[in-house]
Amino acid sequence: MSAIAVFLAVTAALVVSRLGAAVPGPALTAVVHREVVGSGVPPALPWPSVGQGAVSVPGAGVLVQSGAERPVPVASLTKIMTAYIVLRDHPVAPTASGPSLTMGPVDVAEAARDAARNDTSVPVQVGERLTERQLLNGLMVHSANNFADTLARWDAGSIPGFVAKMNAEAAALGMTSTHYVDADGVHAGSVSTAADQLRLVARAMTIPTFAAVVDQQTITEPLTGLLANYVQAVGTDGVIGVKSGFTQAAMGCVVLAADRTVDGRRVLVLAAVTGQRGFDALGAAQSVALRLIDRAAAALRLGSVVPAGAQVATVRTRWGGGAPASVVVAPKPVTLLEWPGTTVVWRVVPRRRLSVPLAAGAPVGTLVVSDGTERVVQQVHSRQQVGAPPAAWRLWR
Repeated sequence: MSAIAVFLAVTAALVVSRLGAAVPGPALTAVVHREVVGSGVPPALPWPSVGQGAVSVPGAGVLVQSGAERPVPVASLTKIMTAYIVLRDHPVAPTASGPSLTMGPVDVAEAARDAARNDTSVPVQVGERLTERQLLNGLMVHSANNFADTLARWDAGSIPGFVAKMNAEAAALGMTSTHYVDADGVHAGSVSTAADQLRLVARAMTIPTFAAVVDQQTITEPLTGLLANYVQAVGTDGVIGVKSGFTQAAMGCVVLAADRTVDGRRVLVLAAVTGQRGFDALGAAQSVALRLIDRAAAALRLGSVVPAGAQVATVRTRWGGGAPASVVVAPKPVTLLEWPGTTVVWRVVPRRRLSVPLAAGAPVGTLVVSDGTERVVQQVHSRQQVGAPPAAWRLWR
């Protein structure tokens, strides 16, 4: 074979190899990764003149407090963590009763002791069977201290074991100023802050059964019959929970959850108040909490964060000379709940692999827009077709 023939054969083989090689897929380059700060100035909130206050709008990632907080006794607000852990460990549907617990001599003695000390309790008798839901109702609606201990022993085998769970969960939730020493809050050593309590309640209210339990004006227990909720605001003015507490060490404390309407959307707003004094310390705490909720709700708005058709990314290829082969736009507008001064972040997450030819309208990734716990995800598509590379590029790459 002549040299020319060899050269032609090698060249032909090289051409075939080049043209048959796998083509690298296009890359998605996000052109939007920016933070949009909500317009306006955060409102001046009607903080309590004594004690602590905090407001949270979980859907907007908002948690503001009255000032520098130090851990203080929180009385029966402690029971919020008790109920949360019980439901975490023993889930039950909102309309279900759950398993039954048989009351023994220890349960009866605790109820009698609480009654003798004028601590809130619900009487029980030996051999009586109460369901998980009945115990949770008495715990959260009527603040039964004896039910807190009964549930703690059932869950962890002992009250100290349950308290260890409470403190571990507080740490996991970022409640850095919280420490528990009991399951009912009678002991002044169970301390927290208004802001920490809202960190807990924001999580607890995502459990449908917890939300159902605290949103009751009255309950019925076997030996006592009808019992009223100590949070008198529940069932009025959109209030759907959560818990009050009072001891001489803690004074009047409350956490309220309320539904408010912002630009036609239902929004959960939380407020916590501790350390309120006076003849009606619990009533004072509830009044302050309601004012905080209303003022916070008035400052919220629905904002258009990403308009429909906004360019959020480009599709580029190695053979395109740096020019975009296609643009990627948001298919629908994204509207989020906004609090003045907070930040909204939006980004594009590309699909794991793109290949050519890429048809116009083909999905290329997802647009993720977040504002606090609110998160909107949209699939995004290539607006133009992206074709295979020309033969010349495949030969000379």
